[in-house]
Amino acid sequence: MTEIASPHMSHPRIMVLGVQPGTPPFRIMEIDGVVVGMARAITDVLETAAAFGITVHDLDDPEVVRWVGGDKFTWIHH
Repeated sequence: MTEIASPHMSHPRIMVLGVQPGTPPFRIMEIDGVVVGMARAITDVLETAAAFGITVHDLDDPEVVRWVGGDKFTWIHH
């Protein structure tokens, strides 16, 4: 019997949502589907993840972090 490949949809523990207007602008962070705070820079993402016991080795790994509405360099609201 031949196995049929199924599409793999990753569910990373960390989600960083789109930039929100503010002074300064910020992005909402979710861990395990729960809003845990706001991030204003990459360091905030790393510090918040660490506070929840998650060590992030690669911010570009979609299995670890999902960036919504931009990537790790998107911190300004357009």
